[in-house]
Formats: sequence, structure tokens, C-alpha cells
Amino acid sequence: MTTESSDATVGETGDRMSELLEKAFAEVAKLPERDQDAIAEWLLEELHSEREWERTLADSSDVLSRLADEALEEHREGRTRPLAPNER
Repeated sequence: MTTESSDATVGETGDRMSELLEKAFAEVAKLPERDQDAIAEWLLEELHSEREWERTLADSSDVLSRLADEALEEHREGRTRPLAPNER
């Protein structure tokens, strides 16, 4: 089912697929099944990895915020020094 918009297709769940993604899937559909499966596996792994990364960052936001506050306090107290990565 397509929408009035020419840039996306709406599926049964209301999710939209961009024309570019539809074009990519159409090109992949022309490949041998083995190649299609390899691309599908890669894409699914990437999507899973992205969700895991987002979850990890969301779960660690309190810790990261606390560490940032500590670092800023150390800097205000003069307990830091400029980073000079090229100096040995």
C-alpha cells in the first residue's frame, strides 16, 4: 500500500520505507539467493548492533554524566593539565 507521498511506502504496521531503501531492496532481489541471504544477515546484525549500542548508551547516561561532573570539578580545582598527545 502506498501513500500520497512519493518518497515512502506505508506497510501494514504504518512503518514507512523510503524510496531509496525500496530501490536497494529491489537491486538486492536481483542477486542470487546466497548473496541476498548474506546481505540480509549483515543488515540484521547491523540493526541489532545499533539497538544494543543505543541501549548501552542509554543505560550508561547516568554514569557518563557523573564522570563528566567529576572531570569538570577536577578541572575547576586545577587538578588537570592540558593534553599533549604528541609529547613523550
